[in-house]
Amino acid sequence: MTAFLSSLDLLALAVFFLCWVGYALVVDRVPTIRRRSVITAMDEQRRRWLLATLPRENRVADVAIIGNLMSSTSFLANTCIFIVGGLMALLAAPEVGRRVLTAMPFAGSMLSDGAWEARILLLLVIFVRAFFELTWALRQFNYGSILIGGLPRDPVAGVPAAEIGARVVNRAARHFNTGLRAYYFGLAALAWILHPLALIGASLWVLWELYRREFRSAVRQAVQESAG
Repeated sequence: MTAFLSSLDLLALAVFFLCWVGYALVVDRVPTIRRRSVITAMDEQRRRWLLATLPRENRVADVAIIGNLMSSTSFLANTCIFIVGGLMALLAAPEVGRRVLTAMPFAGSMLSDGAWEARILLLLVIFVRAFFELTWALRQFNYGSILIGGLPRDPVAGVPAAEIGARVVNRAARHFNTGLRAYYFGLAALAWILHPLALIGASLWVLWELYRREFRSAVRQAVQESAG
């Protein structure tokens, strides 16, 4: 594979995977960092939501919330299928994509067959990963809706069941977030078609945007203050 990838291509790929995989490992698996994110704050809000459903007789609104979460997850998962299909078509007819590429004023030199396929394969890996994460999140939201429907109407005895439901819904949200990050980095990977330096710049920009939104946004501050 390295025969048709330059040293700059390999450097750009290293930066890309360091940003994508490294960010996820640090944010999701380092407790001291994760506790400061909007994701953890929302975990607590979902837990409060499930506990608040216990005394309610009518839980139509709660199931509707789950349905709304499932619809957005389903939309992104379905979109992954179309993206993967389009990428497979580009693999089968590389001359079409390269002809479009040559019309771009800021694109690099004409790519070889191997270099073009490497770029498309990277996008395939990203969006196949996103599809698996999003469909697993969809199934967990489905499980969560069943658990909500089975919660007892007892504010005391129903707490363990509500805690279990909150754990399932929080796991679903975590996988949804992972799939959404793959979308962000998939957009960054498109820049590799133009130039390896564009991939480096796009990867760093996506990394900053994710950090800003999850740790420095006004939404994060408001949700954390609400969660205490």
